[in-house]
Amino acid sequence: MSAPIDLQATFIPNEGEFFRVKLALEIAIDEVVNEPGCIRYELTEATEEKLVLTERWESEELLEKHSKGIAVQDLNESLSALLAEPVKLERL
Repeated sequence: MSAPIDLQATFIPNEGEFFRVKLALEIAIDEVVNEPGCIRYELTEATEEKLVLTERWESEELLEKHSKGIAVQDLNESLSALLAEPVKLERL
């Protein structure tokens, strides 16, 4: 069995878009926490300048399935005009 995968996603909202970005993330979180393999998917930092989402997945396969899923597609669509720069995704 593989070790869990830990990730951190950083979102930089456009000026004045913090609450819309936070709402989009909260909607995605409600969906993703029920996906197979999701151990952790939560906002761990939320300021006007930056929102940080911390993730933990059971396996690479389940993370891959998540990354191609409808919740991520919907989130990306919701955020497309709200972010000042692309999402920064880091493995921890």
